[in-house]
Amino acid sequence: MTERNFQVDIKSHDKIMGELTDLARQIDKGNYPDKPFERVYFNDAKTFFRHITPRRFDLLEELHRHGEMSIKALARLLKRNYKNVYDDVKALEEIGLTERQENGLYSVPWDEVQTTFKLAA
Repeated sequence: MTERNFQVDIKSHDKIMGELTDLARQIDKGNYPDKPFERVYFNDAKTFFRHITPRRFDLLEELHRHGEMSIKALARLLKRNYKNVYDDVKALEEIGLTERQENGLYSVPWDEVQTTFKLAA
């Protein structure tokens, strides 16, 4: 199985666009990244913490540890309300941190999730 990594960054819109422009220029020249990786950007830490709450982080850890499972089984494992776990799984799926498999079960397919915070301007 190929290792999959996911990058979470907090960057301004202008910085993100600048990086994408630079990457497009490199690709136009025939220079491709050695190892593509998936990523999501948040404009600021407040937005990040609104999406990655402590409960959602716990959910990610447990789902990764136990492997793919249904939302119902995950809710039982976490001893949480089904509706709340459903909402959390769907929110994490929307930003790419969980995936729904063909068999209908959910998983955290990442071997590593890297997050970078810049504390000072």
